[in-house]
Amino acid sequence: MENNKSAKNLWGDYLDKHLEDAFVKDPKVEHFCDNEKDANECATLVVKGIKKATTHSLLGLQLRNESLPKIGDFRIVTDWSGQAKCIVRTTAVKLKPLFSIDESYAQKEGEGDKSLSYWRTTHVDYYTRELAEFKRKPTDSMIVVCEEFEKVF
Repeated sequence: MENNKSAKNLWGDYLDKHLEDAFVKDPKVEHFCDNEKDANECATLVVKGIKKATTHSLLGLQLRNESLPKIGDFRIVTDWSGQAKCIVRTTAVKLKPLFSIDESYAQKEGEGDKSLSYWRTTHVDYYTRELAEFKRKPTDSMIVVCEEFEKVF
């Protein structure tokens, strides 16, 4: 967050109104997705309260040595260029096999036409790109990390 002025300002504005969170460690600052069009679209969907979930591949997190999201974590959502758009807080984290994702969860992600088939296509494509650098491929039985969140600011 130290290099992102818009994120620092947004977090400061949030803390001014939420003193109870003054001792929370600085939130992650990040955009969704791996390309500008999708990142900006997802940021807009979160701001509008349509997108309320995201799904990480457990393998991708492990291979990049990133920690699992935890309930109560804050994140500053940015667009592709790093402009802070809103703050979200994680409300649920569940580990599931990819094949078990259902229509209602796909709707929480709020992307595209909100259908399960759209969700599967875009996520398998993303996981394929994400895991390619590690010479791995997504499988139907791979574990995904279903993170639900609420926009708090």
